[in-house]
Amino acid sequence: MVRKERSVVRRVTGVTGALALLLSGCGVIGSGSGATPADLTVTSPAFRDGARLPKQFTCHGEKLSPPLRWSGVPAGAKALALVVDEVGTTSGATVRWVIYDIDSRKIEITENAVPREARQARTYDGKEGYQPPCERENNYRFTVYALRERLNLPDGTDVATALSEIAAQTVARGRITAAHLE
Repeated sequence: MVRKERSVVRRVTGVTGALALLLSGCGVIGSGSGATPADLTVTSPAFRDGARLPKQFTCHGEKLSPPLRWSGVPAGAKALALVVDEVGTTSGATVRWVIYDIDSRKIEITENAVPREARQARTYDGKEGYQPPCERENNYRFTVYALRERLNLPDGTDVATALSEIAAQTVARGRITAAHLE
């Protein structure tokens, strides 16, 4: 039993560390180039930045992933990634969805869809795909990353590896945040 608990602690610590690197504003992302990542603009036709996430995109509703749009992808970007995480008042960030190797020419993800060429990492609970939020008072961040190279990781890659690779390849990023749930 102790061995299993240590394994879970190591896995959570690794995910937390990778997420901290990815989400930090300290210039860690894209640090391989020595430059601070450029800004992308991320919007959604379903909710405004800072507004509540509509019920259909939560575990209390239809459990759909929301539609997202972005602009400002640098010309040299080879791929995009999306990381959805939950930030609670008493806990760290929980990764709810990771998609990578999205075609850099795409400008949106439609409701409840994954682009055909994209791949998904496992999330905090070991599952692939969108894990709809449930905690009404937490914040939910939808962050799009422009990557200098495709990651070429297989579907089902563990979240720590995917986040680390995204962090190493990021040249631009943007985010929309849902403040709480409807």
